[in-house]
Amino acid sequence: MDLIYLDNASTTRPRAEAVEAMNRALTQAWGNPSSLHEFGLDAARELRVARSQVAAALGAESRQVYFTSGGTEADNWAIFGAVKRLGRQGKHIVTTAVEHHAVLNCMKELERLGYEVTYLAPDRLGRVSEEALDAALRPDTILVSVMMVNNETGAEMPIEAMVRLTRRKSKLALFHTDAVQGFLKIPFQAKKLGVDLISVSSHKVHGPKGAGALYIGPRLKSFPPLIYGGGQEGGFRSGTEAMPAIAGFSAACQAGLGTLAADAARERELLEYGISQLCKLEGVELLGAHDAPGILCLSIPGVPVQNTINLLQERKIYVSAGSACAKGHRSHVLSAMGLPPETVDGAFRVSLSRETTRAEMEALVEGVKGVLAWKKR
Repeated sequence: MDLIYLDNASTTRPRAEAVEAMNRALTQAWGNPSSLHEFGLDAARELRVARSQVAAALGAESRQVYFTSGGTEADNWAIFGAVKRLGRQGKHIVTTAVEHHAVLNCMKELERLGYEVTYLAPDRLGRVSEEALDAALRPDTILVSVMMVNNETGAEMPIEAMVRLTRRKSKLALFHTDAVQGFLKIPFQAKKLGVDLISVSSHKVHGPKGAGALYIGPRLKSFPPLIYGGGQEGGFRSGTEAMPAIAGFSAACQAGLGTLAADAARERELLEYGISQLCKLEGVELLGAHDAPGILCLSIPGVPVQNTINLLQERKIYVSAGSACAKGHRSHVLSAMGLPPETVDGAFRVSLSRETTRAEMEALVEGVKGVLAWKKR
């Protein structure tokens, strides 16, 4: 039996367009974009095209998109860059208790350096409300960082409304959103959102690992560089660009933008089917809002999650114990939602992609039935 891969929030299989673009960059257009000869100028043209394709998927201008090694680097650059730019004007930062560790660990370091961080609590479905942000904002707030879609529960945050509120109450503050799980999953336009900084990643959208981007909005006429050196990426992130990964990323963006609506509708239909069937099973708890079309969190209390993963893996069904980037730790997201420890310890995440099929969701339901039968033995 072929494997049933339901861990797409961790990583996705590169689509054919991305693989073809990477192969071309490795075997034909492999020049250095900084070189001034014809071969290098050809590579520079490829880089400009790639930037325009990623920008189009973001709803941004090409000059606002800067390539990184992935979402984690983009988050780090956004947060530390914002603080470096505004740190003399205030020491207060607002984020949420359910952010990815790429954000939370930055916040821990900033607290160590003397900054005050307010962590907004989610409701029982994992959503963080506009009202919670309203209560936290202060005149000396310099940064708000709220993820677009939670990677464990699929809860979607009201980013556009939060940006408007931040502009009214904390005029100094920059607004950053980690959109890694929202990009090319739910429709948004950077211009309309009004955020200052957006982090995205390639390997979550059927592109290769090793590429991502940071959107830097029009309010930021200047922003601290991430890496100093030869002046690549407009002087913000020096170092020869990783053209094969960037080419694959941009091809995945171009293809994904064209199929976004159809992919999201199909994933939503499959997710709702899975929910309708899993709800019938005694001993299964569905957790979180699952607003995004491709993420479902559930728990079998009393069965440690590693046991569930192993039992499903025997059927070649692959799911995740929460965030793949925080293995071995109890989910901080589900704990922040106030769920009982037994529920948290039995929780796992199912995440879909454009490649997921009805048969795979049916197999998942049968697999969960098998876990429940194992529990009763």
